[in-house]
Amino acid sequence: NFRRYHLNAVGVTAADIPDAANFPTGFHTIISIRMANVTSNMVMASAYINNGTDDIALISSAPIPAGSSLELIDGGSKIVVTDADRLYVQSDTAASIDVTVSVVQEIST
Repeated sequence: NFRRYHLNAVGVTAADIPDAANFPTGFHTIISIRMANVTSNMVMASAYINNGTDDIALISSAPIPAGSSLELIDGGSKIVVTDADRLYVQSDTAASIDVTVSVVQEIST
């Protein structure tokens, strides 16, 4: 079950994917996280997973030049998440990044 999630104009307040919810029951694989800078200045972007207790950084304050994007998962790597996890993205600049996340849902229950 392939799913994609989009967030527009993410800024200084952390935004979660899926929006305001945990992933569905079971295990899932994040196969792509792309953050695109939609401003005319460089921004610093972060992404982390909260497992219900802790924030686990995927990337912290990574520079994304104006008009560029950052792919967090490349070279065939993947991230397995459970229904207890929430993925968050954030920028140091208001309304500055668009985010697309691709997930294979329910790889195991």
